[in-house]
Amino acid sequence: MTAASATSPHTSVLAAQAMAYLSPHPGGLYCDGTVGAGGHARAVLEASAPSGRLIAIDRDPDALDLARRRLAPFGDRATFVHGRFADIRAHLADLGISRIDGVLIDIGVSSMQLDRPERGFSFSRPGPLDMRMDPSAGETALELLRRLSVAELSILLRDLGEERQHRRIATHIKDAVHRQSLATTADLAAVVDRALPDKVKRHLKIHPATRTFQAIRIAINDELGELAAFLADFPALLSPGGRCVVITFHSLEDRLVKRRFRELAWTSSLPPDLARQAGEPVEPDCRILTKKPITAEPAEVARNPRARSAKLRACEKV
Repeated sequence: MTAASATSPHTSVLAAQAMAYLSPHPGGLYCDGTVGAGGHARAVLEASAPSGRLIAIDRDPDALDLARRRLAPFGDRATFVHGRFADIRAHLADLGISRIDGVLIDIGVSSMQLDRPERGFSFSRPGPLDMRMDPSAGETALELLRRLSVAELSILLRDLGEERQHRRIATHIKDAVHRQSLATTADLAAVVDRALPDKVKRHLKIHPATRTFQAIRIAINDELGELAAFLADFPALLSPGGRCVVITFHSLEDRLVKRRFRELAWTSSLPPDLARQAGEPVEPDCRILTKKPITAEPAEVARNPRARSAKLRACEKV
């Protein structure tokens, strides 16, 4: 996630920490699965100069175009792919690549997307109820809200937004859909605000619609499914000593990463022969490099408030 627009400078979250754990070197081959505006990608290319190469992937064609322009000075050291990082294995195979020396993903909505009202991600900027990271594919947020029942929407808000008032909000949203009074992000934010009792809103430290927008966005873009698919595939793509760095922005994502890294670092307590017979790992696939998630320092949060919730975890292929 970056603080950026198509024209303004951008600041990559946890950039120095990400480079320290990814450890790019000359001659290495790396992948940025969520290239965005290209901030982390630039750091990788600079650290791996003069011969390191980077595969830059993003599902948002606008972000990919911006990254291509920003990284043009690196010439053919950067290769750009329009697609999902969940499909990293297929993307690399299409390029004739079977192994890489490191991969970085920076998950979640970017500031570029939030700051453009026409993308429909933000309740603070009125726009269409879209929220698709790839605006050329899939259903929009409004189409999702029309399709789901109250019960289904309630579960979505509970599970993906961790919203305690999920049933009340779901009921109000569906009422607005039926009245055909729901068309913009401002409409949705207003519905959620009206749905919550004043006694609940008085204790909120965030906008009343924050969790609702988060849940819908995650669902529209299948963000947890994409992360799970990536976490299943990345170990087979890393060369020995290759590293994976993942930056997340909420607890649902971080728990998936933490659990998967622990699985990859786990070995059986049985003797090797018995472990093999039981189908349990004798040697770990990866070594965890971050015992606890790395978070932004106060100075970085002051410069970029969106870094406040960022968590970085890293592991190394054994």
